[in-house]
Amino acid sequence: MAGSFRKDFRRFFVRGLAAVLPAVLTVAILVWLFTLIQKYIGQYMNKAIQWVVVQFYCLMEHAPLTWKGPTDSWPPIEKIWDDYYLGWIGFLLAFVAIYVIGRFVASFIGRGLWATIEHAIGRVPVIKRIYPGAKQVTDFLLTERKAEYSHVVAVEYPRKGIYSVGLMTGDGMRAVSEKTGSDMLAVFVPSSPTPVTGYTIMVRRDETIDLPLSIDEALRFTVSGGVLVPPAQRLAGSIDRTFAPETPVGTDINQKNE
Repeated sequence: MAGSFRKDFRRFFVRGLAAVLPAVLTVAILVWLFTLIQKYIGQYMNKAIQWVVVQFYCLMEHAPLTWKGPTDSWPPIEKIWDDYYLGWIGFLLAFVAIYVIGRFVASFIGRGLWATIEHAIGRVPVIKRIYPGAKQVTDFLLTERKAEYSHVVAVEYPRKGIYSVGLMTGDGMRAVSEKTGSDMLAVFVPSSPTPVTGYTIMVRRDETIDLPLSIDEALRFTVSGGVLVPPAQRLAGSIDRTFAPETPVGTDINQKNE
């Protein structure tokens, strides 16, 4: 009885954890992101606004305008900021600043300037080891990459007889097509469990199998190591392994089936 209770408790606890954990992680990531914005951008926006207020005070009081302003003017302004919880102003301006930067980077001049800055960053000895990986993760999570993938395909990779799920990104290189005399396609094969990494391969068009899957379904299949199969693609009679009962260690499967 006790063994059955422990088994049921563990099984349903894992189910409950699987149901609650995604929401908890989502909230935790959002809180971390907002805290990061406030800590590294918002608080400096608040300081800038306070500086403007101090300079306006100096102008009204006919005091000389300096970079820091009168030192006795800062404590009252900071106290007002704390008493009336005005820190949200810097947080809001931080979001506006990020939006403006995004609009600028999306422009013709901004794209060229940002590419030059990234190229310069990529040549700094230590930063060039860290920045590309961080950019790869943020690009995968935040940029609109789905439109770049045409559809999901299956290809024989890394050898004949083994099929991998891939995302078709476009046509292959002309030099390869001319050399092989075949119509080539470029396919990105994501790795498990981190689909931000993988391999880009070129395969013949007639050697790809179009799969009726969305990009999200293909990525979930890859991240889960093949456990999360879309319902429409499950084989007849297959078991939902996510909630399959566990076989105790040391139990003979043949005896269990009997």
